[in-house]
Amino acid sequence: MSGVPQSHIAVEQWQGQPRVPLATLPTPLEKGPELTGGSRLWVKRDDLTGLGMGGNKVRKLEFLCGAAIKAGADCLITVGAGQSNHCRMTAAAGAVLGLETHLVLAGDRPHVMQGNQLLSQRFGAEQHFTGAGPAEWGMLEIARENLTDELTHQGLHPYSIPIGGSTAVGALGYIAAYREIVEQCLVLGISPSTIVCTSSSGGTHAGLVAGRAWLRALGTYEVLPRLLAIGVAKGVIAGFPSVRELATEALALAGLPGEVADDDIEVDGRWLGPDYAIPTEASQKASAWAAHAGAWVLDDVYTAKGMAGVLGNADDGRWISNDDVIFIHTGGQPEVFVRHD
Repeated sequence: MSGVPQSHIAVEQWQGQPRVPLATLPTPLEKGPELTGGSRLWVKRDDLTGLGMGGNKVRKLEFLCGAAIKAGADCLITVGAGQSNHCRMTAAAGAVLGLETHLVLAGDRPHVMQGNQLLSQRFGAEQHFTGAGPAEWGMLEIARENLTDELTHQGLHPYSIPIGGSTAVGALGYIAAYREIVEQCLVLGISPSTIVCTSSSGGTHAGLVAGRAWLRALGTYEVLPRLLAIGVAKGVIAGFPSVRELATEALALAGLPGEVADDDIEVDGRWLGPDYAIPTEASQKASAWAAHAGAWVLDDVYTAKGMAGVLGNADDGRWISNDDVIFIHTGGQPEVFVRHD
């Protein structure tokens, strides 16, 4: 389905790369309570990016959709788990930009749409259910490629986006976000030691790592917090995709200085549980803790695993008294309202 004619789409440039403004930026950086050991928690509210109920993926989609429009695409295709936030936000971007949107999803078509699927339906996206499991990413990507070929043969010009929007183009969004965070810290007068993010397909993580490498090369900022990724998919914990390679590719794409070292990449895989998209006891406790501590709404299968990693590392004594620690809240609230029978 299409809405706004593409001639009305404003395409900006960031470091020479096309970017479509879709997000409400900058997002707030909120002070939270003390953690175990006396460190101070701050929450970067990327759940408040605006588009289609918000979330981190819109930062990637600004660049992905910019590339799509530059390429003359008339439709978007992407892929994800049944309750994929990335797919929901791609559907929202398609609605805003007037681009037909197709979503390749894990699982079977439900009798009643809920959560992200319900919102994607309202945004006008066509949802293609594959029957694959949420962690069967290889199967899902093959289905995306097959649908891309099918629509191309029908005469459309699709822009096909891999799972999570985790490409060098998508990672550009979090290069810019890293600088946004550092500048907010300057205004607030804090010097955080660590930024914690949740990582699955690796794009947000890679963008943040690349952003730090870029600012380190510039030498403009005195404090550049390290990145700690809480791995919530088996692949990223095992080193696939390579976050270092993706970060390096994103820097090269934008023509930015900076070199990513092996020790820039740290993934804590202790909070995954049985597999991707499956809640754990620790994630459910972290979700409840966040709701009481700051009225932050976390979904049990993704953002809450990230927060479980924050709380667990604090309990382990990783941070000392008066350390500032930032957790990036990447969204996911629609999942909270899904009934799992």
